[in-house]
Amino acid sequence: MSGKESAAPKFGVVEAKRETGPWSEDIAVGPLSPAALGPAVADLAEHAAAAPDYVADVAQAAVQQGLRSFENGWRPSPEKDDHRFVDPAWQVPPFSYFANNFLLIEDWLNSAILHTPGVSERHAKLAAFAARQWLDAFSPSNLPWTNPEVLRATVREGGMNFVRGFSHWLEDLHREVDPKAVLAADEFVVGRDVAVTPGKVVLRNDLIELIQYAPQTSQTRPEPLLIVPAWIMKYYILDLSPHNSFIRFLVGRGYTVFCVSWRNPGPELAETSFDDYRRLGVMAALEAVSTLTGARKIHALGYCLGGTLLSVAAAAMARDGDDRLASVGLLAAQTDFTEPGELQIFIDETQLDQLDRLMARQGYLDSSQMAGAFSMLRARDLIWSRMVRSYLLGEPSQTNDLMAWNADATRMPFRMHSTYLRSLFLHNDLAEGRFEAGGKPVRLDAVRAPIFAVGTEADHVAPWRSVYKIHDLVRGDVTFALASGGHNGGIVSEPGHRHRSYRLHRRAPGRKPLSSRAYFARAEVHQDSWWPAYADWLDSHSGAFTAPPPMGKALCDAPGTYVFER
Repeated sequence: MSGKESAAPKFGVVEAKRETGPWSEDIAVGPLSPAALGPAVADLAEHAAAAPDYVADVAQAAVQQGLRSFENGWRPSPEKDDHRFVDPAWQVPPFSYFANNFLLIEDWLNSAILHTPGVSERHAKLAAFAARQWLDAFSPSNLPWTNPEVLRATVREGGMNFVRGFSHWLEDLHREVDPKAVLAADEFVVGRDVAVTPGKVVLRNDLIELIQYAPQTSQTRPEPLLIVPAWIMKYYILDLSPHNSFIRFLVGRGYTVFCVSWRNPGPELAETSFDDYRRLGVMAALEAVSTLTGARKIHALGYCLGGTLLSVAAAAMARDGDDRLASVGLLAAQTDFTEPGELQIFIDETQLDQLDRLMARQGYLDSSQMAGAFSMLRARDLIWSRMVRSYLLGEPSQTNDLMAWNADATRMPFRMHSTYLRSLFLHNDLAEGRFEAGGKPVRLDAVRAPIFAVGTEADHVAPWRSVYKIHDLVRGDVTFALASGGHNGGIVSEPGHRHRSYRLHRRAPGRKPLSSRAYFARAEVHQDSWWPAYADWLDSHSGAFTAPPPMGKALCDAPGTYVFER
């Protein structure tokens, strides 16, 4: 594919030509690179050696931390999102002593590294992150002789928990050795258990299949809704089981919904650019929706990386005088990357250059290579806690539709992902007006369509304060919802879901935005899902109900063919 604009696609099968060229020297994210960690450790060691007074103060602080262990009665005080020590047995000796001292050591080591005089901020954060990963492995919750839950299960079952755990370990080993082994996703079959909202594929090109969903109401809003999911994931996270399908919910609210299903790229798409995703993804889909429905205005909604792409497309459309967007929705989508959270630890020139060589051999970033970085961000929950429950307690895996979707992984093409990481994530070109679409720079402040943005409180991929920065980049109407939950669970938050809530606040055009701290304090808190609030907001920016538009010529039934690519 080239970066040049192609002719509007015909409906049916679109044959998109692909030009080849020199591979970019840019690449994608992966596990923590020793080449980046080495200088950070050296910087820390050098400055610690040059500051004996600081080292002495740190040693004294360690003694004081030990005394605090006795002062608070040995009861551990973990962070709100640390679930390792929630069992009541951790609150009584000797287990309270194990947990409390571990947490104090963890806090002491993190503070000692981050405050070492003279160490660069990046090196300090990198070293502290690596130290936490290493220390987490030795948590008393991970050791069978210091974990009261494991000891209790062992006594109760006569050690059979370890027998089952060994069997689970063998099963996991089998899956690692044989990729064709049964996966969790096989319990939730696409098209049978998940992704079952009725619809038709009405467009297919080299990058997408476009699904038009059948109407479920006698009348629909005149403005159709186009959903742009991220291509780092299969689209059906927004169409899981019928009870928690966001797409089914929106169709039921009277919207004609279209959704992009991205192709799972292999080495043949290594040269696919970020702008190809805009052209053959967002723009081709918009053209199809316009033609099939005859609508002059279209709502658009992007999730995660799909939201970042949609924001680029919206800015390019505004630049070029294309006013078809009735509204723009951004779900856990970053547009300013100055505060992207701990994921920035994996992104610097040294680490990207090292991964460049890997990507050059493959032509893409494999899902397993991406998974390492995301798992490290939440190692307590995604690695160690799972191992404890599966291998030490012998508990069977509790699979649900979201977990099954998470196992249905995708790849990222070389050239596109390198542009995303270097131009957007590392250099923040979009927020600073340097990013190009169609060969010309785009500016987000040109977007005039009203925006509904959603962040999630426990998001480790797109931290909500980073998502909130959309307020600083556009001048128009912005409504921001902050949902409880994480990057995926906070979005898949159907009405009636237990323990869900959200904050909501609107910034009117021309008004100065609240700081993220002020927003959190002032925004109105609502219990339950944010979905109805978004649908109500869509209603306020839509016309009166009318007869549904006809379905487009079907290439096949939903969920299509690209979703099955492994």
